[in-house]
Amino acid sequence: MGYSIGQAAQKTGLTTHTLRYYEKEGLLPFVRKNSAGLRVFSDNDINWLNMIECLKATGMPLKGIKQYIDWFREGDTTLPQRLEMFKQQEKNIKEHLHRLQTNLSKISYKIRLYDKAVELGSLEKAQGLEEFKNDRLKLFGH
Repeated sequence: MGYSIGQAAQKTGLTTHTLRYYEKEGLLPFVRKNSAGLRVFSDNDINWLNMIECLKATGMPLKGIKQYIDWFREGDTTLPQRLEMFKQQEKNIKEHLHRLQTNLSKISYKIRLYDKAVELGSLEKAQGLEEFKNDRLKLFGH
């Protein structure tokens, strides 16, 4: 099935401006144009757009995404490069998740601390409790 740029935008949640930008950046070399010069997106193109958004959401720069697309279009000779790219991206995501989890733990600590401070009517009293002293040392080192 063929979709106009507006329909493709609707199906993917992207804007038509974004789709045009992606084309300009070389991320949509597979999208065909009809005899009137209008883009016609296929279901496979929509799948590619979803993959582009997935990679982008994981922090991969557009340059890296373009490299992946170029390697894909080159065929099986680039399988090792693509595998390594995805392994590296997985490593980056895991490191990012670890940093997020560490920050979430700190935020959760602050929520517990301020809940207790509100209950006691004093931040200083809450900070003086052993449970908060120990957690503060583990999370912040002081």
